[in-house]
Amino acid sequence: MQEGFRVFFLFAAGWAALAMVLYVLQLSDIVVMAPAFSLVDWHIHEFLFGYTGAVIAGFALTAVPSWAGRTPVGGPRLFALLIIWLAGRLTIAWGAGLGASAVAAIDLAFPLVLILLIGRNLPVLALIGLFMLANAGFHYEAAAANVADHAVRAGIAVVLTLIVMIGGRIIPAFTRDWMNEHGDTAVPPEFDVFDGVTIAISALALGLWTMTPYAPTSALVLAFAGVLNFARLARWHGSHVRGEGLLAVLHIAYAFIPVGFLAMALSAFDPLLMPPSGAMHLLTVGAVAMMTLAVMTRTSLDYTGRPLHADRIILTIYIAMTLSLLARFAYALGPGYGLLLASAALWIVTFLAFLWRFGFLASARR
Repeated sequence: MQEGFRVFFLFAAGWAALAMVLYVLQLSDIVVMAPAFSLVDWHIHEFLFGYTGAVIAGFALTAVPSWAGRTPVGGPRLFALLIIWLAGRLTIAWGAGLGASAVAAIDLAFPLVLILLIGRNLPVLALIGLFMLANAGFHYEAAAANVADHAVRAGIAVVLTLIVMIGGRIIPAFTRDWMNEHGDTAVPPEFDVFDGVTIAISALALGLWTMTPYAPTSALVLAFAGVLNFARLARWHGSHVRGEGLLAVLHIAYAFIPVGFLAMALSAFDPLLMPPSGAMHLLTVGAVAMMTLAVMTRTSLDYTGRPLHADRIILTIYIAMTLSLLARFAYALGPGYGLLLASAALWIVTFLAFLWRFGFLASARR
């Protein structure tokens, strides 16, 4: 068992599909779980900290050793980390009687061990550490108030900051490489002061949103960050790579960050015009889920020596996720249980298609 992406991408996709099935059944009064949190909090936690945490682990355990020229974590250590992650999922889904402290200890063991395994890459360690703190805050809020609030936004803020930072490096780099190969001279600029300012303003906006999501100052800074990220995205010339789905989806996923920022700012001023849940799902499903799928598909092809091209199944994955987002956003605007079920069904199809297309990873060679 070598390289984290082979294990954690597959288990992340499998859990994303299974967790949605469990959620819909429980929502339909078919009792299949005894979750440690309320059903809504379990739903949020498992897609934010369970699924996304596994994707972050798969990417970090694969990319960080590659960047540092080290041997990737594999064998018994990788298997042990997987068992710790699985223990967290099982405990939170069926651990209602264990007590808040025991549930938190089992769940938080995963990011702690991940930090120890990654080593000395300080920026990655800092973000995973913040992600762990947000998860700890979630457990505390859920136990103290029976609902998580600030910690949810904190976790989302950390993931979005990670996308703004790392996505802002890899998306223009991949685009530049593709353009150079195809003789296109309108390549994205190198990382510069504008990128740094955009990252800083985005982090500030997300910090304010975490603490005071509906304050006018938070909304104004979110809107400004949205405009900056739209300008940043425009500099990457995404329209030039629309013919290659593997690249186009990266640009589309990143676009949901400024769209989500502006929607969240609008919801602070007029929640009837833009329901907060709709704006939230533009960020979580649009930016986070879409970007994680984009990274998982590309990394899986790249690190197993396959052509970097989106075939029909991969395009189906992207389209199904987009349709799931649209159905969920429509549900936020005008609730209808059929829209919620449609969104859930498309979400499940998305990740089952990923498993179908990339199930070979566990034993695939480079």
